[in-house]
Amino acid sequence: MDFVVKYFQELTTVELYEILKARAQVFVVEQRCVYQDLDDVDYGSLHIFCRSGQTVLAYLRVFPKAGEAGVVQMGRVLTTERKTGLGGRLLREGIRIVRETMGAGKIYLEAQCYAVGFYEREGFKICSGEFLEDGIPHVQMELEL
Repeated sequence: MDFVVKYFQELTTVELYEILKARAQVFVVEQRCVYQDLDDVDYGSLHIFCRSGQTVLAYLRVFPKAGEAGVVQMGRVLTTERKTGLGGRLLREGIRIVRETMGAGKIYLEAQCYAVGFYEREGFKICSGEFLEDGIPHVQMELEL
């Protein structure tokens, strides 16, 4: 499976629909969390995903972190099929793309606490205390590039 890398304006309507469907499936339905997913950040994001046919199996977005030069924020990291290694492949691909194309010195993300080990395996380090985001415990994490 290859990863697709596109800025918002490059996405087809089908790709955008499938991305939003996967995000709703994971973050709204599976996690039973009602929140505003469409936050206008998508417009300035680089979208990285892999699919089977048209169905998005793994996805994340990266974008310059507001107010912090040289820092890229990563978010909406998901897989629809668990325990396949696809999540690790997605994260490594996202890191590689940030390193090679975005000129950042650091990647920042807000991780759900249950997923901290997933990010630590790729070198991210916790840089905050625990906080609630939409009722779910999170921590801030950073990866120096």
